[in-house]
Amino acid sequence: MASERLFDEATLRKLEQLTLIAHRVRAGVMKGERRSTKHGTSIEFADYRDYSRGDDLRRLDWNVYARLDRPFIKLLEEEEDLTVHVLLDASASMDWPPNGAPGPLDTHKFRYALRLGGALAHIGLSTGDRVAVSLLRDDRLAERWGPYRTRGRTLSLLDWLARLQPGGTTELNAALRDYALRGGRPGLALLITDMFSPGGYADGLTALQGRGYEVAIIHVLSPDEVEPDLAGDLRLVDSETGAGQDVTIDAPMRELYARRLRQWRDDIAAYTLSRDVHYVSVETGTPWESVILYALRRAGVVR
Repeated sequence: MASERLFDEATLRKLEQLTLIAHRVRAGVMKGERRSTKHGTSIEFADYRDYSRGDDLRRLDWNVYARLDRPFIKLLEEEEDLTVHVLLDASASMDWPPNGAPGPLDTHKFRYALRLGGALAHIGLSTGDRVAVSLLRDDRLAERWGPYRTRGRTLSLLDWLARLQPGGTTELNAALRDYALRGGRPGLALLITDMFSPGGYADGLTALQGRGYEVAIIHVLSPDEVEPDLAGDLRLVDSETGAGQDVTIDAPMRELYARRLRQWRDDIAAYTLSRDVHYVSVETGTPWESVILYALRRAGVVR
């Protein structure tokens, strides 16, 4: 998948008008809500970030500029920027539908996840946040881009996203626990997944929150997973484990499936609400831009 298929320049410019939001204090990350680099008062040095056009030149570290011939802005302790962690489920179940072709109404779950993840990462880069994008596969962090700052990194990000392929399994509890230990400075964790994980997800969310992450889940399903166009005597095969199951699909079976799917999503929504985790359930038939502009705005993740 070529990077140019993810976004055009007009789309990137629209995304640059948005901001990612973290509402709650997370231990040791920020003093209060997210700070602006224009209003900090602490004199204790915290970090550097690359200079972006429009930054206050008084904040340049001229000694570093003289040594490296590159401009860097000094961040003080109260001015630490948000760290954005985009976590992409790369299991084989995300490779669905298997014959989905790229296009404006592409319903392929993994390509949809890449667009959402790339868009959210670009928003963070455009506002000077530290952004890391990671692939979760099996029981661990399988591959990572970043963390980086500034919108100049977006082309590198798109090139990296373009070569990613789904496969294998993802055990969410183990993978999220691993990320909590190895993911670096806590911040806003945006998990994009179909939630197909036999071992569940609750322990993994607890591990992330215990380390100080604010978590948002974007639960991605394709339309034919929500309303399968199947009938008769069939053998269904798990795309991750290869396990098979013989079933007879008739009207009562479809009704049972629909009821259990609704209950599954409702249970996830109720649990995440009880744990103060943002949760957005989407189908890939919905334009990905709408997820960011409307669903994530309503959830308070994007402004």
